[in-house]
Amino acid sequence: MSWFEAFILGIIQGLTEFLPISSTGHLYLGRHLFGLDEAGLYLDTMLHIGTLIAVFVFYKHEFLHILRKPFSKLTFLLIVGTLPAVVIGLAFKDYFEGISKTGVTIGWEFLATGLFLWFADSIKNGYKKMDQISYSDALFIGTFQAAAIFPAVSRSGLTMAAALMRKLDRETAAYFSFLLSTPAICGAVVLQLGDVVTGKAEQISFISLFIATLSAAIFGYLAVKWMINYLKKRSLKVFAVYVWILGIIVLACQYTGVF
Repeated sequence: MSWFEAFILGIIQGLTEFLPISSTGHLYLGRHLFGLDEAGLYLDTMLHIGTLIAVFVFYKHEFLHILRKPFSKLTFLLIVGTLPAVVIGLAFKDYFEGISKTGVTIGWEFLATGLFLWFADSIKNGYKKMDQISYSDALFIGTFQAAAIFPAVSRSGLTMAAALMRKLDRETAAYFSFLLSTPAICGAVVLQLGDVVTGKAEQISFISLFIATLSAAIFGYLAVKWMINYLKKRSLKVFAVYVWILGIIVLACQYTGVF
């Protein structure tokens, strides 16, 4: 993997982790484009660490609050919202890893993501702020996050859609969605590191990994900040149209044997 390829893949991961268009699906396509299909696990781990750095920096005040008051409502909201993904992720880990490696379903998953985004954007704007989020809200949103374990189903897209269904206002929906991503990304990193340590991952040069991680961190931070401001007054439907077009292209390429 060249430095340029590492930089581009970092941009893809950083932006698409927080834009509602599926980072895993885009990363699969990006690796395939560069012929780096065998570099998946090691590279994915470092890219996830990059986006984890981005959310830690953006939400530094919230995480400092959790450290000072570990039994606060925010802590328990994140725990409740993460439980569905933990249960489903551990129960079906091997199955979803198999799907992710082949990529055979990603075209349909892009199309499904678009449907959720279009539907969510049609919901009347809610009223709930961060201090009004209930545990049932967190569990509902977390259940949608668990569904995003499919490779090209957007985690941020589904959690924002679920938050809008639960009457969170648009800014808070994006804000809580990205905050809730932190335990999920941490979990993914921990699971992947286990395979990396046991030697199941391909080795990549330190410089390339560093560039990819740094790129993902920088562009992930920018994406979080931009998306929260964007969703205040603008529509998710543009992202729905984008993933529909991408899904159709992917299906056409698979059908014609391009990949």
